[in-house]
Parts: sequence; structure tokens; C-alpha cells
Amino acid sequence: MPTLDIHAPPAGPAGGFPYAGSNVSLRERAYRIRRHALRMGEVQGQGYIAQALGIADVLAVSYFHALRHRPDDVHWEGRDRFLLSIGHYAIALYAALIEAGILPESDIETYGTDESRLPMSGMAAYTPGMEMTGGSLGHGVGIAVGMALGLKRKHSNSFVYTLFSDGELNEGSIWEGVMGAAHWQLDNLIGIVDVNDQQADGPSSAMSSREPLHERFRAFGWHTQRVDGNDIDAVVAAFDAARAARVAAPRIVICDTQMAKGVSFFETRERNHFLRVEPGEWQQAIALLDETFSGKTL
Repeated sequence: MPTLDIHAPPAGPAGGFPYAGSNVSLRERAYRIRRHALRMGEVQGQGYIAQALGIADVLAVSYFHALRHRPDDVHWEGRDRFLLSIGHYAIALYAALIEAGILPESDIETYGTDESRLPMSGMAAYTPGMEMTGGSLGHGVGIAVGMALGLKRKHSNSFVYTLFSDGELNEGSIWEGVMGAAHWQLDNLIGIVDVNDQQADGPSSAMSSREPLHERFRAFGWHTQRVDGNDIDAVVAAFDAARAARVAAPRIVICDTQMAKGVSFFETRERNHFLRVEPGEWQQAIALLDETFSGKTL
């Protein structure tokens, strides 16, 4: 496969991206993203909280290490695009957008209410910083291919990131997008798969055979890595390697995550795709998260 100079920004202590000089650690960002999500869940008394807690580390690395973006100018043409294919993970992305200063923290109290900028499923027309509407699953990769191809034809050096789930791999449209990205040699496209082995009907692995996932993507012509998605250092290294790889191919970072990471009594619930949470448990979860972070064990 021929090599290609991506012209990536120079790597610095935080990838050379917007928060390189920040004294707030990625671990603290991930903790705060989890906390914002729990507070939003408490407003409605429900939500896809386990997914938000599980993907928080990946979102912290995305918004505070990897992505070029301007919180005060969400339509800046030079930005990297982050597409949330999994519309029901919106609560997780809102938490990251709040932590990044793109949305005000006061919006937390409006989550899922009429006229809110934070509907329960992500909608680009409602929420600043939301690049796509993702109610129906399986569209993120295809949209990302179109965006990445368009940016290439504009001679832009921006990257397109798309986050999708292992459950979405059941959708044929995902694999059509995967093939298209390889055909067009979209080295400006970075896919992220959240592998938490849960979907509405049960374990994802029981619904459809998908392993060995890294070999499948490699066979489709993608530059492939697989990491523990709750190991921030590993995610940082994988994102940096994906961005810097000098190959004419799209990149994928497969992230194995723990559902409800950071709140032990949610982690152990048998079915936590959509958590049933008792009113008093929200504050218990926040208190446990605070205690865990204060001990720096997250």
C-alpha cells in the first residue's frame, strides 16, 4: 500500500492540539464528563448512562487531546469533525461538549425537556457542536465517508472522527461505508468502535458474530488498532498513531470499554443497556464517582 504524508499537526505534550497547555488532566476531564452525564440522567430519571460512563475516557481524549476545535466557534472550517453515529449516546456527547465549554453547564437541568438543546437522542439542528443527527443507527460511517471525501476535495487537512458501537456492526450500511472509505483511501477518517458487548436484545456477541474484529477491519483495508478504551494512556497513544500513520487508508481504533465504568453498583447489573435507576441512586452514584476520583483510581 503506498504511503501518504498526512500533514498532521506536530505532536506536542498533548498532541499539539488545543489543550496542550492545560493543567487539567485527561483523567479529571473523564471524571467530570461522567459526573455531567449522571446529573443529566437524574433530571429525567433515566437514560443510557452505562454507555456514557463507559465511553467517557474516549471522549476526554477526543475533545481534550485529539480534536482541533474552537469552543467559541463550532462552525470553524478548520475544525476536525466528530460524528456521533450512536444517537442514544447523546447524553455522553453532551457531557463532553459541556466540559469543553461548547455548551453551558446550566443546560444540564434542561436535558430531555421541551425546547431543550439537549434532546434525548442527538440532533444536529438542536445542539451546537453536534455534527450529525443519529436517531437511526448505522449511518455514522457513511456520513463520515462523505465528509472526509468532501474535505479532501477542498484540500483541507481536517480529520473526521466517527464513533459507532459494536451493536451497529449488525447494520449492513456500516460495512458499505467501511468499503467506501477504503476505496477512496480516506486517510483523514478515523473510526472509533465502542465495544461494550451490550445492545437492546442482550450481549452484542450473542446477536451476531463479529470477532476477530481487528482482523475484519484490517481485511477491509483499514489501519487497525485495538485498545482498552478505559485506559486513557492507551487511547492517547492509539489516537496519536492513527493520526500520524503514513498510509493511504482510513484508520480504526477499536475500544473495549466497561459499561457503567466508575460506578460499581451499575457495572454489575445484568442488563445495563438502559439502566433502571431508583431516585436515590443518582446521588449515590455521584458520591461514589467523587470518592473514586478523589482516590485517583478511575
